[in-house]
Amino acid sequence: MTTDPPAVTVGVDFGTLSGRALVVAVEDGRELGSAVHEYPHGVVEHRLPGGPELPADWALQVPQDWREVLRRAVPEALAAAGVMPRQVVGVGTDFTACTVLPATWDGTPLCELPAYAARPHAYPKLWRHHAAQPEADLIVRRAEESGQPWLARYGGRISSEWQYAKALQVLHEDREVYDAADRWIEAADWIVWQLTGAENRNMCTAGYKGIHQDGGYPDADFLASLHPDFAGFTAKLEHPLSPLGAAAGRLTARAAELTGLPEGIPVAVGNVDAHVTSAAARALDPGHMLAIMGTSTCHIMNAEVLAEVPGMCGVVDGGVVPGLWGYEAGQSGVGDLFAWAVRTTTSPEYAAEARDRGVSVHEVLTERAAAQPVGGHGLLALDWHSGNRSVLVDHHLSGLLVGLTLDTRPEDVYRALIEATAFGARTIVEAFGAAGVPVTEFTAAGGLLRNEFLMQTYSDVLGRPVHALASEQGPALGAAIHAAVAAGAHPDIRAASAAMGRIRHRAWVPDPARAAAYDLLYAEYLALHDHFGRGGSEVMHRLRELRPRTGRPHAE
Repeated sequence: MTTDPPAVTVGVDFGTLSGRALVVAVEDGRELGSAVHEYPHGVVEHRLPGGPELPADWALQVPQDWREVLRRAVPEALAAAGVMPRQVVGVGTDFTACTVLPATWDGTPLCELPAYAARPHAYPKLWRHHAAQPEADLIVRRAEESGQPWLARYGGRISSEWQYAKALQVLHEDREVYDAADRWIEAADWIVWQLTGAENRNMCTAGYKGIHQDGGYPDADFLASLHPDFAGFTAKLEHPLSPLGAAAGRLTARAAELTGLPEGIPVAVGNVDAHVTSAAARALDPGHMLAIMGTSTCHIMNAEVLAEVPGMCGVVDGGVVPGLWGYEAGQSGVGDLFAWAVRTTTSPEYAAEARDRGVSVHEVLTERAAAQPVGGHGLLALDWHSGNRSVLVDHHLSGLLVGLTLDTRPEDVYRALIEATAFGARTIVEAFGAAGVPVTEFTAAGGLLRNEFLMQTYSDVLGRPVHALASEQGPALGAAIHAAVAAGAHPDIRAASAAMGRIRHRAWVPDPARAAAYDLLYAEYLALHDHFGRGGSEVMHRLRELRPRTGRPHAE
């Protein structure tokens, strides 16, 4: 007697530096095989490929790098899993956001047209492109002046990372590119277009990154108040929105040849990497906050109530799972800060120790930092090296380190930055509670979970247990879960999450003595936070104005 091979779905996670494909069993979420493709161009921050130097605060990507993930990582993942293409019943994707690009009517990125290959604004703007802060500030001022009701849905602030600010920057700085862009589209939707051959737009990116609320975008009169020629911008966005977990279409013959997947299988509606991970972590219940921790951190939580949370990145009806209000907040820099510390503060002795022991410099610094008592380094940091996403929503803020002496060592700085990111997370949790949307559970996901000291510090600073996503591939697993729903293998996202998701409860619990000591340090953090972030001093903004307009390469 023979049995049919298990049905599987493929989740494809498009991250900041690479893309990952994961093959998952539909029945129970077993991860059968995966593959990673590093983007050859990575993040384009300093100079276009073969082109001009970029100004400060720019971050672009190259669309062909994303296609190569489909061409390379998907077949390699299938081979690693040992499954046959006929076992695949659906495919789902997730993407960083707001990563957005200008395209023609047929989806061709403008940067791939010879006439625009040397024009920076023709390229996709990565989520961490922060050069549109003046445009974001203008949007907020005009929204406050005209009493736009949607502003409260974003905590009273619009981010420079989002669709409208980035598009307005294009209009201000390269009118020809702006006019040539028939479509202004999230990469999350563009990649689905590549798979299905038809444009599709998802509710998640539209709601959080595109200011789509209560069935519509900002009206033409408001847009004209930003720039007379911006009044018609929404036409570049408008398309029927699809709910999460639905099928956007079916895999075309061309995409099947590219990926090695069966032609005609359902392709799930696009999604954001952070939001899709909630299903992977079984963090869909109201009050259960998920922090996806990597180069940055995104905080996702569902609730039954609609509330105005100052500094949140958005609240969207059905933005994470149908039937609940999905809230988002975030920190612009987390893992990036630790990488900065290794790059700029460590001496050759640390590199030598790491080399002799066969470990990373991060591990050496972590061990030395963990040996200190709370407050032993005498330092306090603000975690704003990449600006502040929540709760201040100002990407022109900058990092701060207080307490330096001639005795300060690299591990002291490293620990202070770990603590600062935990304090930043606590400000977000407390902002939600104060707004009437209490956080009842806290789960973490992402690559930073491998650092036990880091995660224990978060538990101590938050004063609560921290659960863990029991998978190192949360976004890809979440995308595969949504693919299972789109394929009809599970009736809805909640059911699929229960069957395929993974969580490790109480992975870290707070130490009462350390938690009490951190309460004292957190009060000092808040004093600095409010002084430099809420108008006590504008020195960070003034210093930024003195910086040169061009970007400056750093040593890797």
